[in-house]
Amino acid sequence: MSISTPAARAVDGATVLAKVQRNIIPIVFLLYMFNYMDRAAVGYAQLEMSTDLGISLATYGSVAAIFFVAYVVLEIPSNIVMKKVGARLWLARIGITWGLITILTGFVQNTTQLYVARIALGVAEAGLFPGLLLYLTFWFRTQDRSRSIAGMSLAQPIALLIGSLSAGLILDHVDWFGLAEWRWIFILQGIPPVLIGIWVLFRLADRPNEARFLDAGEKAWLEGEISKEYRAEDDGSMHIELDAMKDPKILYLALINLLYAVGLYGMTFFLPQIVKQLNPDYSGTNIGLLGAVPYVCGAVAMLLVARWSDRIGNRKGIVMAALATAVVGLVITMVFRDTPNAGLLGLCLLAIGVFSYLGPFWALASEALTRAQTAVGLATINCIAAAGGFFGPYFIGKTSKADDVTFGLVFPAVCMAVAIVLLVWVKPAAQSPAENLEVS
Repeated sequence: MSISTPAARAVDGATVLAKVQRNIIPIVFLLYMFNYMDRAAVGYAQLEMSTDLGISLATYGSVAAIFFVAYVVLEIPSNIVMKKVGARLWLARIGITWGLITILTGFVQNTTQLYVARIALGVAEAGLFPGLLLYLTFWFRTQDRSRSIAGMSLAQPIALLIGSLSAGLILDHVDWFGLAEWRWIFILQGIPPVLIGIWVLFRLADRPNEARFLDAGEKAWLEGEISKEYRAEDDGSMHIELDAMKDPKILYLALINLLYAVGLYGMTFFLPQIVKQLNPDYSGTNIGLLGAVPYVCGAVAMLLVARWSDRIGNRKGIVMAALATAVVGLVITMVFRDTPNAGLLGLCLLAIGVFSYLGPFWALASEALTRAQTAVGLATINCIAAAGGFFGPYFIGKTSKADDVTFGLVFPAVCMAVAIVLLVWVKPAAQSPAENLEVS
C-alpha cells in the first residue's frame, strides 16, 4: 500500500535513491566481490597446487564442481532463514564463516582435505547471492533495479580482475613462513570477508525504515514506493510462499540461468589454464595480468548494458544478445587456442557476454515475482542455476585433453546456445511488475 502523507509527498525521490545507492550498494558490492574472489581463488592456486597435491585436470574439475553440491541444496533454506532473522545477522554469518573456511583451505595437505574444504565453503556461502538480490528488492524500485543489480554484480568481474592480478603476484612473490605460494592465495583472500562480516553485524540496516541515513519522510516514501509495485493481495506482507518453487515461469527462468551458469563458471574456474595454454611460457604474473583483461572488458560492458536495459526496458532481447556474444567468444577461444592475441579477444567477448547478462536477467526475473515470492523465487532460480556451477567445471575437466583445456569449452558453448533458443518462448507483457512475464 502506498504511503501518501504530506511528508512522503514532499520527498525528492532522486535524493533518496542517491542516498540508498551510496549506503547500500558498497556493502553488497564488497560482500559479493570477496565472495567471488574467494570462489575463484582455486583456479589460480591450481597452477601450483596440482603439483603439490597431485591433482589432475579432471580431478581439479571435480574439486571446483563439488563446491556447488551443498551450495545448491542450502540456498533456498538460507534465504528463508534470512527473511526470518534479518539480513544484517545472516549476511554477517555468511561472510565470517566463509572467510574462516577459506583461510583454513590454505592448510590442506591432500586431495581429501581439499574436497572437504570445498564442500564446507559451499555450506558457508550458500544463499549469499539470492540473499543479496532479495535485500536489494527491499531498497530499490523496479525501474531502478537493473542498475542496482548491475552495481552489485559488477563485483564479479572486479573480483576476478583483482583476484587475477593479486593471485599472479602471490604465486611469484609470496612464500612467507615456509608456506607454498598457492596456500597464501587462500589465506590472504579469506581475511577480508571476516572483517566485512563483523562490520555488517554492527552497522547494516535491514530495511528502509531502520536506515540511519534516511529521515522519517524519506523512509515512508521509499517503503510506499516499493510496496505499491506489488499486487494488492500481497498487501506488503512478507510471508514465505513455498509454492514459488513449483511456479512454471520460475522453473523456466531457472533452466535458462542454469545453462548460462555452465559458461560463467567454466570461465571462472578455467580461465587461468586457458591463458597459460595460449603461451606455456607465461609466468604467474603474466597469467594474472592477461587474465585480468577480459574482466576489465566485462566490467565496462556490464555497466553500460545495465543502464541501457533500464532505459529501453527490453530485458529479453538484451539477455539474448549477451548470450550470443558469449557463445561467439567461446568459439573464437577454441579456434585460436594457440594464438595469444586472437585467443585473448575470444576471452574478452566471452566476459562481455556473461557479465552483460547479469543485470538485465535478474531484473527480468525479479519483475516476474510477487513480493511474497521474492525470497523463495529468487533463491530457486539461483539454486537451480548453481547446478551449472557443478556441471560446467566437471564436464570441462572431464572432456578436456591434457594439453588442450579449450576442447572442453564445447559443452558451455552448446549450453548457452540452447539458453538463447529457450528465451524465444519468454514473453514479457506490459502489465504490473509482479505480472510482467509469461512463458508461452
